[in-house]
Amino acid sequence: MAVHKSRPEKAQRVEINEKFDIQALERDPGLRLPIWKCPIEKRDEVRRSYIKAGPYQCLLSKYPKSGEKHPRSFQASWFKLFPSWLEYSPSKDAAFCLPCYLFHTQDGPSGLDAFTINGFRSWKKVRDGKNCSFLAHIGKDFTSPHRNAEKACADLMNQQSHIAQHIEKFTSQEIAENRLRLRTSIEATRWHAFQGCSFRGHDESITSTNRGNFLELLSFIASFNDEVTKVLDKAPRNASYTSPTIQKQILQVLATKVKSAIREEIGDAKFCIIVDEARDESKKEQMSIVLRFVDRDDFIQERFFGVVHVKDTSASTLKEDIFSILSRHNLDVQNIWGQGYDGATSSKEVIPVHQFFTKLNSIINVVGASCKRNDQLKAAHASNISHLLSIDELESGRGLNQIGSLQRPGDTHWSSHLKSISSLMRMFSETCEVLLNIIENGTTYAHRGDADAAYEVLTSFEFVFIMHLMKKVLEISNMLCQALQLQSQDILNAMHLVSSTKLLIQTLRDSGWDELVASVKSFCETVNITVPDFDAQYIARRGRARHQQDELTIGHHYKVDIFYAVIDYQLQELSNRFDHKAMELIVLSSSLDPKEMHISFRIDDVCKLVEKFYPQDFEDYETLQLRVQLEHFEHVQQLPNFRTLESISDLCRWLVKTRKSNIYPLVFRVVTLVLTLPVSTATTE
Repeated sequence: MAVHKSRPEKAQRVEINEKFDIQALERDPGLRLPIWKCPIEKRDEVRRSYIKAGPYQCLLSKYPKSGEKHPRSFQASWFKLFPSWLEYSPSKDAAFCLPCYLFHTQDGPSGLDAFTINGFRSWKKVRDGKNCSFLAHIGKDFTSPHRNAEKACADLMNQQSHIAQHIEKFTSQEIAENRLRLRTSIEATRWHAFQGCSFRGHDESITSTNRGNFLELLSFIASFNDEVTKVLDKAPRNASYTSPTIQKQILQVLATKVKSAIREEIGDAKFCIIVDEARDESKKEQMSIVLRFVDRDDFIQERFFGVVHVKDTSASTLKEDIFSILSRHNLDVQNIWGQGYDGATSSKEVIPVHQFFTKLNSIINVVGASCKRNDQLKAAHASNISHLLSIDELESGRGLNQIGSLQRPGDTHWSSHLKSISSLMRMFSETCEVLLNIIENGTTYAHRGDADAAYEVLTSFEFVFIMHLMKKVLEISNMLCQALQLQSQDILNAMHLVSSTKLLIQTLRDSGWDELVASVKSFCETVNITVPDFDAQYIARRGRARHQQDELTIGHHYKVDIFYAVIDYQLQELSNRFDHKAMELIVLSSSLDPKEMHISFRIDDVCKLVEKFYPQDFEDYETLQLRVQLEHFEHVQQLPNFRTLESISDLCRWLVKTRKSNIYPLVFRVVTLVLTLPVSTATTE
């Protein structure tokens, strides 16, 4: 306790250890900094220093009077009434509380500011009986802020109860057991992650016969290792490392390490992002991100980098989420040299076609709603195959005439729509037979009503017409769709497939109408569906009839409103996704394909590619040097091992393997930039 008899002397300072970058602490409570302004790693030592020094209780022979009508002043006798916490600041002529100062936070109760920051100087409220401000500050409740601060001071000085002290008391055997227990949980978590297995069980209690994959795997591991069995059996309940929270934390650590490895693998190289979106089981929109780049060994890599929940799929939302995940791992957005966003090219924007797929799903759901109906469908299909074989309408042979079921279309794989339509056309009569059976023998009105509605739709001419049309269109575009989902796909093949797909769809529009109508009519005659008169007047359903043109025939409706509309939309989608600029990039990039080089090495195309699409990656003088390097590189094609190269990826590895990447560095740079372009969406799928 500091004692002064006459006038306030200079406040004493509390000296602390030199390891804290602070030479001394201010004792005067009116001059010292708030505790939260001390470095966080030094606060406890600062608090201990103040607690050891005790409250700053300055004893003066005379304290300053207040400027009120009845002047009052601080009384030294108050120190004896509140010896453990009361402080006096000569500089501010105010009272303070040491414990509250030491544990006061910046966002703490504003009522404590008087005894921690501003100082208390309403002296007339001290000698006020039960309303004494000092007593009010202490509080009647044992959990008042002041009492909590006093308890915190006591706990801070009680070193024996600190966690650090207890941790130091752990024996080396306990540490080894904890590490073995944790290592077992890590290995089990990693196995589940690699195999894509669920972790949790429906009942994970001790008495359960099946506690879920994670706990059952731990038991399986323990059955082959007595040491693991011992540490798992004696594990304390608060340190078993098997809770769902621990599982998620281990998964998070593994995910962070994988992403860090991918980040290190990319380095400063250019990369492309491939993005796809789909709904998960909880109907949340999820966006998967894949990074495509050329690694340090000059192999093209596509690495899955994460799944992000997005509130919508607008461009601004996707941009914000993509930038967020990339910046979190210090990936420079300036190094993005291409973007691929998977979007299914379909004709669902044409209303009748959208309705067709909705009805198709409904029919498949009604027929495949139970095992009994599936068995009826297969039995009818087997009977029909036997009949057709008996009248020589089908060829027999190994692998032919397999008995199947209706295929459900998927949300993301558009080739599944072709399989769904093909399976329905193959089992059309059998599907009708099952629906009629449900209509007659259904167990509930709802079942019979759903079957009747599905049968009416299935046996309508419009449904059959669109089914045949979509089968034609999807068969043409299916090869392109499948090719773009192959990880080994290269740019040149993609370009050829886009061109051939556009050409075949245009040919279908120009000369495929008569053939389509003939096949639809033939099918309708086989399954006894009435074919409308194409020359008759078409009357739109419901309110749309009021807005239709006069003398509009049924044939015009099917040819213009459906046939042309579907094909035109398909061509428009292909043109939008593979526009002139993209096609030019693909054509120019193909000049680096070794197979194209064998035919003609197009130096001008490579230089044009760099000037038009990669100006930021080459200085002006490098563009001039590139042409010279390409002229020298033209003679490299004559080497025997060059003729074995099949793709641009092979060329990249060959340049490194033969160390020609050092001789032709600019050519190698162009090759790696072209390789980074995303062509396939297989990884995101």
